Amino acid sequence: MPSPGRFSVLASGIFALVLTMGVARFAYTPMLAYMQAQTDLGDALAGWLAGWNYLGYLSGVLLVTRLKDLMLKDRLYRIGLVLAVATTAMMALAESPLLWGASRYLAGLSTAAGLMLGSGLILNWLIRHGHRSELGIHFSGLGIGIVLGGLLVESAAPFVDWRGQWWLLTLAGALLLVPAWRWLPRPNQGTPLAAHHIDGSGEPPPWWLWLLQGAYLCAGFGYAINATFTVLITDQQPALAGQGGLMWLLVGLAAAPAPMLWDRVARRLGYLRTLQLAYLLQILGIVLPVLSGSLVAAVASSLLFGLTFIGIVSLVLTMVGVRYPAHPAQIMARLTLGYGVAQIVAPVVAGELSELTGTFDGSLLMVAAIMVLGLLCLFAMGRPALKTGQ
Repeated sequence: MPSPGRFSVLASGIFALVLTMGVARFAYTPMLAYMQAQTDLGDALAGWLAGWNYLGYLSGVLLVTRLKDLMLKDRLYRIGLVLAVATTAMMALAESPLLWGASRYLAGLSTAAGLMLGSGLILNWLIRHGHRSELGIHFSGLGIGIVLGGLLVESAAPFVDWRGQWWLLTLAGALLLVPAWRWLPRPNQGTPLAAHHIDGSGEPPPWWLWLLQGAYLCAGFGYAINATFTVLITDQQPALAGQGGLMWLLVGLAAAPAPMLWDRVARRLGYLRTLQLAYLLQILGIVLPVLSGSLVAAVASSLLFGLTFIGIVSLVLTMVGVRYPAHPAQIMARLTLGYGVAQIVAPVVAGELSELTGTFDGSLLMVAAIMVLGLLCLFAMGRPALKTGQ
């Protein structure tokens, strides 16, 4: 049984991810269908708003990589929690693209605080108190957040309009803020960051990192189009109209246990082979809605996306830690730059293309092709990786 201290700290991280990811970020996805039905929000603007959100996240990540002081990280983390609630409320204030854009950008900053700063603070606490440095339970908050946000949106739809749905999400966010804030102890003044002093003599050659960066850039496209448009893609299928919210719930249900599942697979296959498997499954999930408009295809696509998107991120993070132990933060920042740029570009292009063609099929095929390029990068990494134990 975990100690009460460890349990409460891990729980605080889960609540923080449910707030900053599930409410402030991912609730936008099931809300799109209702906002489009009740406002003038079109596919193109929906894509631009998602792009602003990812730009905010990327800005936050780049800021986080420059922070060294643990006390400052803690303060900014708590500001991010409050910002997540405030930006959710902003969406309900008016039917204004400018206001919505500002909300999505600031929500992206809060997401970086919850995901990057929160994970780092919790990992640091675990290490300093002699616990295993595993965050699989912590990252389950991503899937739980998707499910909670989707349930709130769908359950409120028969009773309130889109503004009422955003206000309900704001209330839920305020409730989540309390344990996320209170259950994570503040670091002591002067507490050093947990660190390891290791030289980089065993690092792979530069071209290996370029291939990994290319693969991760491609993964950003696969993530962004599904995370933004899953509900709309489903609802555009004639036989599945109105089922988009359910598909989004399935994404969350698959994502909740995914980090722990991929950890187990990686112990048997190795990180690189497991990452290749995750890419293959995500590509299959992307093309299924193009191949078939059936309920079975939609369910399989949603489950495959939920299973793979967080797995790809966690596997890449782990590979970086293993292969670059002397400076993992700098390498991850470099990879995140490409991943973040893809998240900005993909929804904008997909939204514009959908508005021109009336369907997301072209966007899905484009992203599937990009993911295939990423998979080829991973295969190219295989031989040297196997020689060095990956």
